[in-house]
Amino acid sequence: MIAIVKYNAGNIGSVTNALNRLGIENQVTDDPEELKAADKVIFPGVGEAGTAMNYLRERGLDQVIKELKQPVLGICLGMQLMCSHSEEGDTECLGIFDTTVKKFPATAGMKVPHMGWNSLNTVVVNQQSFILQGLQPAADVYYVHSYYAEVCKDTVAACDYILPFSSVLQKANFYATQFHPEKSAGVGEQILKNFIKIPA
Repeated sequence: MIAIVKYNAGNIGSVTNALNRLGIENQVTDDPEELKAADKVIFPGVGEAGTAMNYLRERGLDQVIKELKQPVLGICLGMQLMCSHSEEGDTECLGIFDTTVKKFPATAGMKVPHMGWNSLNTVVVNQQSFILQGLQPAADVYYVHSYYAEVCKDTVAACDYILPFSSVLQKANFYATQFHPEKSAGVGEQILKNFIKIPA
């Protein structure tokens, strides 16, 4: 059973649909006990960091997520909320990954948000992640974001748009992607399959 964290952020439906296509049993919940009991947890998100963190704190989910022992996958805003701080709303986040989330600088000829297909570059890092097994080094995935997590020691893969940023983060049982695997066609499907296969 995979639990999908229910909070006031979008893309829960697309994550649920992706898991259903793979035949994976899942439930959307904000119940701490159900999250703790799940085999794996997905922390999705599309939205604003400050509002989302307030929702998590009001329900005690901020502490629950940090203390989970099973594999956890953060997606997009979920990944950013797993970092230490976000410039979006000057928000203190969960602090799982020791890196800061910043807004893309205004750059001539480069649109913000960063939206569409771009590479998942696994060559620039020193570690390999289980969730990236079987992928080509420069596989394309689907991004939609105006803020980015700085490259840090937990960066497994990076992407370059305006500047290099963390595309995949990993620390202990916590995994996170800035892109949307549920919208990234075959590459994203492989990442979700890899996550599902991680020993609980």
